[in-house]
Amino acid sequence: MKYSKWIPLLFCLVWLTACRQDAPHFRIGVAQCSDDSWRHKMNDEILREAMFYEGVSVEIRSAGDDNSKQAEDVHYFMDEGVDLLIISANEAAPMTPIVEEAYQRGIPVILVDRKILSDKYTAYIGADNYEIGRSVGNYIASRLEGKGNVVELTGLSGSTPAMERHQGFMAAISKFPDIKLIDKADAAWERGPAEIEMDSMLRHHPKIDAVYAHNDRIAPGAYQAAKKAGREKEMIFVGIDALPGKGNGLELVLDSVLDATFIYPTNGDKVMQLAMDILEKRPYPKETVMNTAVVDRTNAHVMQLQTTHISELDNKIETLNGRIGGYLSRVATQQVVMYGSLVILLLVAGLLLVVYKSLRSKNRLNKELFQQKQQLEEQRDKLEEQRDQLIQLSHQLEEATHAKLVFFTNISHDFRTPLTLVADPVEHLLADKTLSGDQHRMLMLIQRNVNILLRLVNQILDFRKYENGKMEFTPVSVDILSSFEGWNESFQAAARKKHIHFSFDSMPETDYHTLADMEKLERIYFNLLSNAFKFTPENGKIAVRLSSLNKEDKRWIRFTVANTGSMISAEHIRNVFDRFYKIDMHHAGSGIGLALVKAFVEMHGGTIAVESDEKLGTIFTVELPVQSCETVATEPDDILVSPDSRTTDILLTEEEELEKGYDSSKPSVLVIDDNEDIRSYVHTLLHTDYTVIEAADGSEGIRKAMKYVPDLIISDVMMPGIDGIECCRRLKSELQTCHIPVILLTACSLDEQRIQGYDGGADSYISKPFSSQLLMARVRNLIDSHRRLKQFFGDGQTLAKEDVCDMDKDFVERFKSLIEEKMGDSGLNVEDLGKEMGLSRVQLYRKIKSLTNYSPNELLRIARLKKAASLLASSDMTVAEIGYEVGFSSPSYFTKCYKEQFGESPTDFLKRKG
Repeated sequence: MKYSKWIPLLFCLVWLTACRQDAPHFRIGVAQCSDDSWRHKMNDEILREAMFYEGVSVEIRSAGDDNSKQAEDVHYFMDEGVDLLIISANEAAPMTPIVEEAYQRGIPVILVDRKILSDKYTAYIGADNYEIGRSVGNYIASRLEGKGNVVELTGLSGSTPAMERHQGFMAAISKFPDIKLIDKADAAWERGPAEIEMDSMLRHHPKIDAVYAHNDRIAPGAYQAAKKAGREKEMIFVGIDALPGKGNGLELVLDSVLDATFIYPTNGDKVMQLAMDILEKRPYPKETVMNTAVVDRTNAHVMQLQTTHISELDNKIETLNGRIGGYLSRVATQQVVMYGSLVILLLVAGLLLVVYKSLRSKNRLNKELFQQKQQLEEQRDKLEEQRDQLIQLSHQLEEATHAKLVFFTNISHDFRTPLTLVADPVEHLLADKTLSGDQHRMLMLIQRNVNILLRLVNQILDFRKYENGKMEFTPVSVDILSSFEGWNESFQAAARKKHIHFSFDSMPETDYHTLADMEKLERIYFNLLSNAFKFTPENGKIAVRLSSLNKEDKRWIRFTVANTGSMISAEHIRNVFDRFYKIDMHHAGSGIGLALVKAFVEMHGGTIAVESDEKLGTIFTVELPVQSCETVATEPDDILVSPDSRTTDILLTEEEELEKGYDSSKPSVLVIDDNEDIRSYVHTLLHTDYTVIEAADGSEGIRKAMKYVPDLIISDVMMPGIDGIECCRRLKSELQTCHIPVILLTACSLDEQRIQGYDGGADSYISKPFSSQLLMARVRNLIDSHRRLKQFFGDGQTLAKEDVCDMDKDFVERFKSLIEEKMGDSGLNVEDLGKEMGLSRVQLYRKIKSLTNYSPNELLRIARLKKAASLLASSDMTVAEIGYEVGFSSPSYFTKCYKEQFGESPTDFLKRKG
């Protein structure tokens, strides 16, 4: 195989011969401000001139008159590492810092046609726009014989050509007192805006003798507007550019659309020559000014002949260049084929030699492998037999474990609701001052064990979520040092009780900020410290150490939890993180805490390890990578499944019974919970003072909230289908229900879930197991607060922004505006108003009543009477006319309502008015 070392060398030869030898030596980027015929001509000239320089590539990008797009183009060229930039700035001020940035990076910058508000550029080439403007002024003064009215249509006002052409023009006509610039407008270099602006000028100025257009696209637009008004022969039209070709300045002069145009040279070839002088370190001028001349009917025909001839020569040059390129390409291809063929021949010879040597080696190895194969087959048969036995045992263990976990999960989930129903009555009994000491101690024992059961249940449910891949990971920015210091306070009482020396120290001047799931990080820390306090004897030591380290070119955060007095043997230390593993019967616990800790650490991308011996005790070490970006996982929206016909019939029956028993005189509360016992318990607490409506899931809750528009909603968070947070979000986004306060009940008290609830629009959050007194106080306060808001709305007072949502404010304003618009219609009713507002009659009534304390009819009547009072005070209309004007069907009913509202009749008011 010694010949194989020649193979890489042969491949290198192939690669070298295949490589192109004409890679670009210079890269030039052209950032044009717009895309018009003048710039097309310049671009063609630049590209044509570039053909004469070997190894030069040119890329042209147009900004379409957009400053931000041109800034992006320049940054693109800088990022691509071009050797030189050619820039025609759209507007001077916005582009100045961009050009300066490129210049300061060391990239040569040539400004073409348009300047910037700085001298930080390499060179400028273009016509003298001030001189062009002055030449136009002198030409117009000559044509008008020193007397007349002139209007000016400028280019983009922020561009330097527009500024300089105007200044030069004003300098010229200032010498002729009888020539006046009577109007000026920004046409942005385009024909369409020019036509619009000229049309406006023609309407305002009856006499216009000359039109000065900043380019040959503006000029025909002005001419077209004058032609539509029949005034095109009253004035002369002068433009700038004098480009050849259809629709350009030279043809417009020949067609008598323009009286004259001034040559504004493109000179793309000179731009390219200047660029190459800079790149090849030859002397070059800082400023290159191109000459101009007038083109009118006297010389336009000659100019056309010259430009046509030049165009034909350009086409021939391009054709010849294409043919030369084709010939060079063929030569290069033939060279590659020739050298490639030679290399392939060498490669084939080498491969044949390698194959020969390989065949000899293969025969020798085959004999050895045949002997080994026979031995391996015998071992394989034994291993397969053992594997089948292990697979069978593994399946049996998996089935048993899965059945056990499913049972534990189901029973644990069912524990939470009865525990909720136990915890609150126990809290009620503990508040009873007549309890004996033994009764109080027994109730405290019950309460403590209920909390323990809730913790164990949550651990089992969390571990099942992790195993099923449904555990959510929500990283947020965390300062681990400050979090640990805060959590340490929870263990001070335990340390004092067992006389344990508890210490915490960290590496100074270290940044401990990272992205982590706050809830899971807290569970990791509390679980490890709880175990340490559990297994540390009195007068022992517990030490937590927080530090930083670099591993695999990445920064990690490490913390250790060490405690004395306990040791885990090598036999058990391998399995300490396994689920349901217990060292022996003397160690209490569920055997799931450390397994859950390991799962949470791995979700953070970290590792956890444990060491233990008689002298040091036990040390748990957790290492977490420092994260700098946040990953947010979104779950698909819940899908609403329509109930079958039987369920629908049952729901309709329940709805009918609820309608019959609905007491509108009391505030109404909607309770949404999938657990019937919870709904019944809350109903028992509230039914005396409130009308209680129940819903078994989120979709039913949304439907009943839309129908009954209750004063308050209490919703569980964890429900099948639409959960409480999504239910709250949807209710707060609907016009009919966005004003209703929402209380969320949850078995999870973590800040992250609370944040989700408040982001969804929740007004309050109460954790299970909840205190009935807390729930009733919160219900009462929210309804009272909402009642005060009703008074604000009804009285038309100003509301604080945080009190009422913008949707409700807009709704009331829209309703009042609708009343103001339609009050003259005596047949206007609630159904008509509801259709206009997009609501049913009942929904409109409940929404308006809930927000303003008035019914829609009452608001309509009040608005009509206030309008009538205004008309009585400010007009000479009769009482009957005013009544009909504001929508009352009869004068007598109007008089009755007016007296009830203001305490006197309309007639009495008019008499008092005198």
